Amino acid sequence: MSIEIKAPTFPESVADGTVATWHKQPGEACAADELIVDIETDKVVLEVVAPADGVIKDVVKGEGDTVLSDEVIALFEAGAAAAAAPAAEAEAAAEAATGEGDKVGPAARKLIEENNLDASKIPGTGKNGGITKEDVQNYLKKGGAQAPAPAATAPVAEAKAPTAPVNVPVGERVEKRVPMTRLRATIAKRLVEAQQSAAMLTTYNEVNMKPVMELRKQYKDLFEKTHNGTRLGFMSFFVKAATEALKRFPAVNASIDGNDMVYHGYQDIGVAVSTDRGLMVPVLRDTDSMSLADIEATIRDFGTRGRDGKLGMEDMQGGTFTITNGGVFGSLMSTPILNPPQTAILGMHKIQERPMAVNGQVEILPMMYLALSYDHRMIDGKEAVQFLVTIKDLLEDPARMLLDV
Repeated sequence: MSIEIKAPTFPESVADGTVATWHKQPGEACAADELIVDIETDKVVLEVVAPADGVIKDVVKGEGDTVLSDEVIALFEAGAAAAAAPAAEAEAAAEAATGEGDKVGPAARKLIEENNLDASKIPGTGKNGGITKEDVQNYLKKGGAQAPAPAATAPVAEAKAPTAPVNVPVGERVEKRVPMTRLRATIAKRLVEAQQSAAMLTTYNEVNMKPVMELRKQYKDLFEKTHNGTRLGFMSFFVKAATEALKRFPAVNASIDGNDMVYHGYQDIGVAVSTDRGLMVPVLRDTDSMSLADIEATIRDFGTRGRDGKLGMEDMQGGTFTITNGGVFGSLMSTPILNPPQTAILGMHKIQERPMAVNGQVEILPMMYLALSYDHRMIDGKEAVQFLVTIKDLLEDPARMLLDV
């Protein structure tokens, strides 16, 4: 029975998508619910699975093609897995007869030809040792060498080769040009629009992390045991402190819609997650009602699904405020860019021990610089500074978050 494989139904905010990777090729057996193709949109990568046991009969949309919502991308033959086996064996025999022991997919073959690579030197991780597009990309990342030029042309090249000038660098100088993914292109566009359309300013402060670090050290083992393996990190303290500060300064928790200012009566905080596909900002919903354990568990889930490309549209829609943590990569200070239509974003940074004056004495304390970028059209400088100071005060005395003072 022939079945049409269609692209997923995109939300209203997504016009179309791009076929990113075919994990199965025509004639290759598929199990029910097995991943067969990735569709990349402006926001996330959507997975399409096999509707039943069978084989892909024909691919209508190849890698790189643009697809619309519910558009047919392939034809699937249900229950044809057994019939596909002899064809696969015949194909393998044909490859062996022609001296091509490894099966190379169309996308991988294109990359090999573009970069003049030797397919026999690329380790394959696909079915039966086949070479996939990812195998070629990994080979290039590791500095894979190009295939040698044909022997017939070698004498001519050698005869015409002049003496190398002194200033010419010795060795291979490799360049690689790859198209920007839809997701990264969309991120770039939004960041540029944020800088061009908003009156963005940044205010800085620093926080003594010693109280939070001591509290975490004292209770981290008990916390992990009590909450089924959930570890107590720093981000949950920042989310709770930001939530309290947002309640005190509603303008920071607002957004601009045309000529209207929209004040949100809830706190949905986005947490920036770095992935191979680009920066994603999944959203924690109603953080005022979330415990530290809920926040930590949800953030860990976001990180895992982000790395696996499994974050959905619903995970990243909305959000009234954003927190980004460049400190995990070693950043000491930076200026975060707004995440429209939000009017503010908090930047965390590396914890660095520094000599500080405390009550007339010099102490070595673990300090962190905080940065708050905000839209001056919506937020006055006074509110922005007081908002950041509130976060600082709450973190330097965590009990205030429990006492609401």
